[in-house]
Parts: sequence; structure tokens; C-alpha cells
Amino acid sequence: MSTQASSRSLEQFLHGRRLLRKELPFSENVLETYESKGQLNKEPALLTTNGECLCDRCGNKNAQLFFSHPCARCNRDCTYCRHCLSLGKVMSCDYLYSWTETVTPDPCNIQSSLIWDGELSSGQMKASEAVSEAIQTKETLLVWAVCGAGKTEVLFQGLEHAFSKGDRVLLATPRTDVVKELAPRLKQAFPSVSIAALYGGSENQDPAAPFIIATTHQVMRYYRAFDVVIIDEVDAFPYSFDKSLQYAVAQAKKPTSATIYLSATPSVTSNLNVIKIPKRYHGFPLPEPTFSWCGHWKKALQKQKLPRNVLNWLTTRKEKPVFLFVPSINVLEQISTALEKEGLPHKAVHAKNPGRHQSLEAFRKGELKLLVTTTILERGVTIANLDVAVLGAEEDVFTEAALVQIAGRVGRSKDYPQGDICFFHYGKTTAMRAALNHIKQMNKEGFL
Repeated sequence: MSTQASSRSLEQFLHGRRLLRKELPFSENVLETYESKGQLNKEPALLTTNGECLCDRCGNKNAQLFFSHPCARCNRDCTYCRHCLSLGKVMSCDYLYSWTETVTPDPCNIQSSLIWDGELSSGQMKASEAVSEAIQTKETLLVWAVCGAGKTEVLFQGLEHAFSKGDRVLLATPRTDVVKELAPRLKQAFPSVSIAALYGGSENQDPAAPFIIATTHQVMRYYRAFDVVIIDEVDAFPYSFDKSLQYAVAQAKKPTSATIYLSATPSVTSNLNVIKIPKRYHGFPLPEPTFSWCGHWKKALQKQKLPRNVLNWLTTRKEKPVFLFVPSINVLEQISTALEKEGLPHKAVHAKNPGRHQSLEAFRKGELKLLVTTTILERGVTIANLDVAVLGAEEDVFTEAALVQIAGRVGRSKDYPQGDICFFHYGKTTAMRAALNHIKQMNKEGFL
């Protein structure tokens, strides 16, 4: 391999990423050559200051998330970061490599990048113009849009402008399911733009693509790579709770870049430029949840029974697609047993369920009518003509934001803009009341 060829291929391989030595398929001679020229940056992966350790890949500073063991490579006790272990072990004798020179964007048929013949509502149009302006001026914007407002379409105009300027774009979201939902829609809208969808287990994707759609965990491998960063569902777990994911997104931005936050339930709006879309794209109001007391449902489940009103609600909807949300995997398993006893066909899904994507696909195709789920499906999923129920809505996991998002699964289709959302409970909570008031307030603003 010639020096010029190895330089270009190394540059292309890194392309805004910061990787461990074991992730670089290049000889030591190639790396040393370009490091000596100042083109390749080599930095310690773990930093120690005043006895405190920092993982420079994920930003972890929590001492409980570091561990040490004898290392065969450096022949001493070596510390590693447990927080980002799923991306490959980062040890104190490791280095992170990045390309120091600016990478020229790959040319593509930018001017005709957007292929979409849909129409935006007036609310979407205002938000679209705000997004486009923020991208052009490299500023920060929060798009506060009700569930089902059509946030993805609001991005189209701004994305088209970004690609016309050769900007590199990241759309990051906390959950794999949302990446899988968004990627095909965006590939259809921008067929001439190379798009990579990155999540745990994704294959045959180009990490150097000009448009990256990724889980926030995957963003940890990027460094000063993107001119435009879009964070979808910025308030969602784990992004809102995990400072290392916020650190990774900050590291992935170029020094001058645009940042677009998207959320239906933002926890922070102060000091941000905000554009609000209080009405759904199809013009119908958000379905408002009803509250239904169902007694001591945990005792009923221990007897492999469902509360009578919950069972009645389900049996009267055998021909409709239904999501039944539950507070935990343990409850999910108990309900599944009770449903089998009642002869109600269903599938049960949760974050650790390896077959959840297949179950969701069967549900989309109409092969399955009832899906029992934890909060893993509270966001980023659109099913036409859906009814939704929550069992144990008083449980702590069902925060105001979670309940608003769950209610937002109903009535999203213009062909089926209405539907039923019921909170079955053993006592009303502040979060339940707040979720209902939130939805009512958005409906009020949307129809002023």
C-alpha cells in the first residue's frame, strides 16, 4: 500500500470518529507515520487527575464504574471503564485515535436530495422554517411538538439545505426501535444521500456516511464530526439521565454546528429558542385518557386473573390492534400467563426480549392484535387505528412524560385520528393528573 493510499484510506476510515487501536485495521508503521506528521491524533483513553479517573470516550467519572485487573499487554494492574463496555473495553493503557485534518465531504447529488410530495400543516410549516434557519445560522433550537405532530417531516427542509452545503448530519435517538422506525422513512425522503443506521447489532452500515441515524450510545465513537446534530426525544431515558450520552453528543459536534432538539415532553425549556406545534398534522385533537379504577390488580395477577374491567376492555377489542402497557417485566410475565388462561392471543415484549422486533413486525402486519409491553414502546412507534391501555398507571415508572407519550400512540393516523386510551389504576397519582392536564392544555392551544 502506498503512503498516499494508506493516508487517504486511514482518513476515510476515521472520518470524524475517534477509535481504539484494536478498531483500526492498519499497521503500526502507517499509524506512526501519520502521527509523526501531525495528521493522526493519539490521546490516552482514560485520564487520571488527582486520583480521579475519566473515560475520555464516554465521559464517565463514577469511580464505581471503573475496575482494575492484571493486564497481559502492559504487565500491570490496568483500569477499564465498565460504563461503555458494550462498545469494547477501554483500558488505561489504551489510546483513542482521530484524524486531525478536516475531511472533505463526499460529493453527491445534493440539489435534488429531497423527494417528498406531502404537505405540511401551518404549525409544521412554521417549525420547518425555524429548523431551516437554525441549521443555516448554526444555532440551537427546541421543537416542542405534540405526539403525532409530524416532527420528522418538519426536518426535511432543513436537512435538504444542510446536504446542499455539504454538511454532515447526525440524528441521534435514545432507542434502537426509533432508529429502525426512522431510517427507512428518511432513506425514502433522501434517496440520493448515503444514510447509515447505527445501533447495537447493526451490520453493513457505513459509519462515514454523510447522514448518520444512531442510538445515542453509538455516538460515543464520533469526534467533532457533525455540522448538524438532531436529538430526537431529548427527554427520554436513557439520554436524559445519563450524562455520558450528553457528553458523547457534545463531543460529536464540530466547534461550529447547529443543534436541534425534538420532544413532545421537554423537561427544560428555559434559555432555549423554542418553536411549539400544539396540534397534530391531521388537524384532530389529541385523544384524552380516561381513568378507570381496577382494584388491587397485583393480587389478581398473583391468582393468574385480570381485573374484570381490564378483561372486558380487552375482549371488546379483539378485532382492533391494542397495546397494553405494564410497569415491569415481572408484571408483564404475570399478565401473559393470565391472558393465556383467558384464551387471548398476544405477544409480550420488553427491552431484553430478543424477539421483540419480530413481534412488533407481526403486529404491524395485522397478524397479531394484542401486544403487551413495558415502556419500551412508549415512543417512536406509529400504528394505525390503535387503542391503548395502561395497567398500574399509578406505578412510579409511569411519569407524566411517559403517560403523555403512551397516550400519544393513539389517533396518529389521518385515516384513524381517534381512539381510546385508558389508564387502569389502583389510585390516581399526580403524574396521571398532570398527563391529562398536559394533553388538555395542548388541545386548547392547538384549537385557539
